[in-house]
Amino acid sequence: MTIELDGSSLTRSQVIQIACEGSDVSLSPEALVRVRRAADFLAEKVSCGEPVYGVTTGFGSNADKLLGAHRVRDELHGGSAGQRDGTTLLEELQHNLLITHAVCVGEPLAVDVVRAMLAIRINTLLRGHSGIRVSTLEALTALLNRNVIPVIPAKGSVGASGDLAPLSHLAIVLLGGGEAFVDGERVSGAEAIRRVGIEPIRLSFKEGLALNNGTTQMLATAVLALSRIENLLATADLAAAMTLDAFAGRSGALRPEVHALRPHPGQVETARHIRELLEGSTLVDIPYHLVPRFRSWTADAWSDPVEQERRFDIAWDYVPPPQRHGREAFYERYLPFKGGKKHQPQDAYCLRCMPQVHGAVRDAWEQACRIIDIELNSVTDNPLVFPDAENPRYIEDQVISAGHFHGMPLALAMSYVKAAIPVLASISERRLNKLVDPANNDGLPGFLIGNEDGTDSGFMIVQYTAAALVNDLATRAHPASVYSIPTSANAEDHVSMGTNEARHVLDMTDDLGHVLALELYTAAQALEYRQDMLNAARGLADRGDWKALAAKIGNAPREDHASHATFESEIRALMKALTNAGEFHAGVAVRKAHAKIRESIDFMQRDRAMDGDIRSICALVSSNVLIADLS
Repeated sequence: MTIELDGSSLTRSQVIQIACEGSDVSLSPEALVRVRRAADFLAEKVSCGEPVYGVTTGFGSNADKLLGAHRVRDELHGGSAGQRDGTTLLEELQHNLLITHAVCVGEPLAVDVVRAMLAIRINTLLRGHSGIRVSTLEALTALLNRNVIPVIPAKGSVGASGDLAPLSHLAIVLLGGGEAFVDGERVSGAEAIRRVGIEPIRLSFKEGLALNNGTTQMLATAVLALSRIENLLATADLAAAMTLDAFAGRSGALRPEVHALRPHPGQVETARHIRELLEGSTLVDIPYHLVPRFRSWTADAWSDPVEQERRFDIAWDYVPPPQRHGREAFYERYLPFKGGKKHQPQDAYCLRCMPQVHGAVRDAWEQACRIIDIELNSVTDNPLVFPDAENPRYIEDQVISAGHFHGMPLALAMSYVKAAIPVLASISERRLNKLVDPANNDGLPGFLIGNEDGTDSGFMIVQYTAAALVNDLATRAHPASVYSIPTSANAEDHVSMGTNEARHVLDMTDDLGHVLALELYTAAQALEYRQDMLNAARGLADRGDWKALAAKIGNAPREDHASHATFESEIRALMKALTNAGEFHAGVAVRKAHAKIRESIDFMQRDRAMDGDIRSICALVSSNVLIADLS
């Protein structure tokens, strides 16, 4: 697929197609007319001898230096007047800008980041306010379409004047400098362009500035990060739904009339999405008295040979009539059996407040998307060229020095997202912790393992890893954008640090995905226990033998006790309620996701090596397999 770039309509999804799926780009003919007009305008002004920042003057703190017709040193020593290897001072200014600014350090940016940078840079230059020539823009496009990936070390931009250093690494390959990857091989820039048939270019007026002055790295990184976060928000909702099903939790906090009273968009959408994922569940809002609690398996727990294969026993406690005083109304609605569910109408915050927490993160993501969508079709270099300005009196009316290279709009948006990431990870870890804690998991086994021999740790240490990741994310969430360090001898005395911000966010998405994967891994085990325990209780009830079910009840009165007849009547009512309930199962979407997990990760009946399971669940999350086609 080829995507036409025109400077005005590039979308985040198109950037992802170009960056991650290898789509080529073409250049809009209408946009190229604008590009040519601006380049011709600059050439005319230079020929007239008018001073233009970054064209006939130095850059940054050298802006007060006007370029002469020739080099002073050459004149003093009888050298050629303004020529060295056929290069004019104006050309050398642009050339030197790139070769002296390519000073980043660290590991090379990933291929998808660099491809996104190339697409974004081409698109902004197509607006026709940068002064670049069509031929140079076509050469930049050839790099992308022939999959020449400039080597750009990750660190070195302060986010104003744009991403000068990394963009210089990107553009220097067009000159035959630097390094690039071609077919996965790292070679010199000269060798890279030779292999794909691109001739090295000589830069004209302002082309160095046009190529390296803009918010391109931070924007490309932000687009990729926001794409990942969009998928992780869907994954977080899925993990939350599976956990709520595993708890046989309450859905009242998800109801639309509740959120209509506090209609933050992300909150409303999260509640709607989790309701959709839970649709068809017979676990959520289940009556308290139907839910048994886990009891360790024993040899005499089940009488049927098939039942002996179960990995658990189940139990309830009976509430005798004398202990119901003052609670008669409750026991008219619910039978007097205490199992796995506490008699309370609300779940813990990590379950009840999922719309508020996930929704706030979703709102942070939406705000960042709004900023990024504007930036994708903006001009971010300097100075800005307005060849068609009406009634210009001075060159400053048509070549205007401004500050669109300043990355603060993106930096603050990504700071918001950066702070939101550990929040989403934290509530996920709290749900995971609740699942494994026998004091808080509503009747599930401790650490989600039978452990009848006392030898098994189960999912205990999974929570440790999640806790470590959440702590790591929290320590990385400090905003880079609040700490400006002046550059260029204080000519650039306030910078955004937005490139660091976006890079941090992209890196943090990996660990957010890992935390959510660990919750899903744990919730799948818990859900299976919950369903199997409830369906085992239903199987007992289906026998029609109330005494078989009564054998699972603690605190039952003796047969000769006065309340025994009442107990028998109530246990028969429990038996009927279980039989009439039908099969117990999670919501349709949750069941689909659970089945996908079980394709590669088996239920853990006894301790086993878990490292392969962890790799598998993390791969399932990173590939977005679990959230595909869940409607």
